[in-house]
Amino acid sequence: MTAATAPYPHLLAPLDLGFTTLRNRVLMGSMHTGMEDFFWHYDKLAAYFAERAAGGAGLIVTGGIAPNIAGWVSPLAGRMSHRGHVIPHRKITRAVHGEGGHICMQILHSGRYGYHPFIVGASRRKSPITPFKPRALSERGVRRTIRDYVRAAELARDAGYDGVEVMGSEGYLINQFLVEHTNDRRDSYGGSLANRQRMPIEIVQGIRAALGPDFILIYRLSMLDLVENGQRWDEIVSLARAIEAAGATLINTGIGWHESRVPTIVTRVPRAAFAWVTAKLKREVGLPLVTTNRVNTPEVAESLLADGGADMVSMARPFLADPEFVNKARAHLAADINSCIACNQACLDHAFQGKRASCLVNPRAGRETELNFPPVQQPRRIAVIGAGPAGLEAATRLAARGHRVSLYDEADEIGGQFNMAKQIPGKEEFFETLRYFRRRVEQTGIALHLNTRATAEALANKGFDEIVIATGVRPRRPAIDGIDHPSVASYIDILRGHRVAGPRVAVIGAGGIGFDVSEFLTHGRPAPSQDRELFFAEWGVDPTAAAAGGLIEAHPSPSPRQVTLLQRSRDKPGRGLGKTSGWAHRASLKHKGVQMLGGVAYERIDEAGLHLRVDDKARVLAVDTVVICAGQETRRDLADDLEARGLACHIIGGAKLAAELDAKRAIREAAELAASLD
Repeated sequence: MTAATAPYPHLLAPLDLGFTTLRNRVLMGSMHTGMEDFFWHYDKLAAYFAERAAGGAGLIVTGGIAPNIAGWVSPLAGRMSHRGHVIPHRKITRAVHGEGGHICMQILHSGRYGYHPFIVGASRRKSPITPFKPRALSERGVRRTIRDYVRAAELARDAGYDGVEVMGSEGYLINQFLVEHTNDRRDSYGGSLANRQRMPIEIVQGIRAALGPDFILIYRLSMLDLVENGQRWDEIVSLARAIEAAGATLINTGIGWHESRVPTIVTRVPRAAFAWVTAKLKREVGLPLVTTNRVNTPEVAESLLADGGADMVSMARPFLADPEFVNKARAHLAADINSCIACNQACLDHAFQGKRASCLVNPRAGRETELNFPPVQQPRRIAVIGAGPAGLEAATRLAARGHRVSLYDEADEIGGQFNMAKQIPGKEEFFETLRYFRRRVEQTGIALHLNTRATAEALANKGFDEIVIATGVRPRRPAIDGIDHPSVASYIDILRGHRVAGPRVAVIGAGGIGFDVSEFLTHGRPAPSQDRELFFAEWGVDPTAAAAGGLIEAHPSPSPRQVTLLQRSRDKPGRGLGKTSGWAHRASLKHKGVQMLGGVAYERIDEAGLHLRVDDKARVLAVDTVVICAGQETRRDLADDLEARGLACHIIGGAKLAAELDAKRAIREAAELAASLD
């Protein structure tokens, strides 16, 4: 294959670092999986990384490993500080090298972001996202910490790593030293810009001096802090030049602190929304730069490199969704890539809950030694009823194993509830999941029967060996006087376009569906998630990076409707939303002026509107439309009919448990079932 005919010629071109050559321009970015923290998980971690190396990643960076106990993200988190830590890591490096890949260990000191009582920081300023107040490092303590970074790098080399990445962004310890927002010191590591930048420069200098010239040294530079009183652009340029002079091999892009009120990686962020920052710095330094954030297709990655704004592209979660990302791109099979939808539900949410990270659209991620789908010796005839997420996952996995699968659905298209989810502003990536499943249905030879209502009698007559029920849920209809009033609509009516809401809307139910419907009702087209300029205006991001921290006053576009979001519970609305994305949902609706009320008792619906009581006081919401998002009920009718006939079936997804349209659970259950049916 010549360069002229190769797909994605910039993305797949090798990168010569002088002392070693990376096979392409794809960096699998750092992700904490939860397996880094305990050595008994390292066989699993090695298999996880090896599969991504075999899938074509040019350079892999591990999840964050602390250089000392104070740097732990959480108690007993991964650490590289003495020789006893080296041996488990050799399993990882040998596995990756065995697949022809390169791998670097990320050195991450959490600073005040640590979730344990031993945390330290540049100053005694508590983080808004952790319960502990840090102890300010003494000047001697800073120098000791610098030595710990160097020691961690030396041990990483002994463990077989090709290099290290020094985590200097996202608001972790090094980033905390850089800004007066978190550094009020008056010694040689605080005050002036030169003093605040001293720590990262001395870390890079120390590692390069100790490890020599033939060791990859990536520095993760915060190019846009997105916090009040963050770094100015001239300060970022100054640090980048100093890091280059200190001996870094690559500079990777960091965007936003964890405490920032601007979303940076969830689905509502436009693809490659922050790549312009890397391109802006490209004019200021000579060493290769890596761009990142919301790059999930080879087409987007290729365009960023072709435009000359970066030398590599970092993609982290896309390798959870599909470890074969690069190989498929190289083979002209980009349409076969299972795309990351940036939902965070099984990756970051799991990491912040102390669980093992995985992926909503690929539940095998992080379970490579446990969840496998080998070819079957004796194929069975299997019927799968329901072509929503659970049914599609079960059907395609079973068919790929060699079973003869028939897939039935009453609708005229596959996707089930995903066809509504993809309509929500900020959830457009669900289109990609449905595109992937369509391809898998075609490739695996499934007999697809749309516009077909499967009955127990018909299934019994066809003599299937196994029947899988994935019929999903139906909306729950609450017992409210006037529920049949013409102003009342279900969320399905609204999202499917069967009804158009009026200018004043009450949404009953403040769970995930209520929030999604409120997003749908309050955003116009195009949504900010599809337009970078709209997104920056909505969240107050300076598109020139001139303002300190990259923040300016937000100017969200007005909502076309007045929306009130209601719930019976007195809990905080949206309490059950994802840990790393729920805050963005709430902030987005706040931007649109959505009023949220809890502790509501619904009395009736009539021509005057929605009558309710709040804190035992009567109120009437004079609304034109009342949208019901009051939960779901399982659709078990077919399963009950089959069982009445004495026919066994497997029930998965919403048909098994109706719980806020939990696609993560539904797809996982489907995959586990498919793996078990031999």
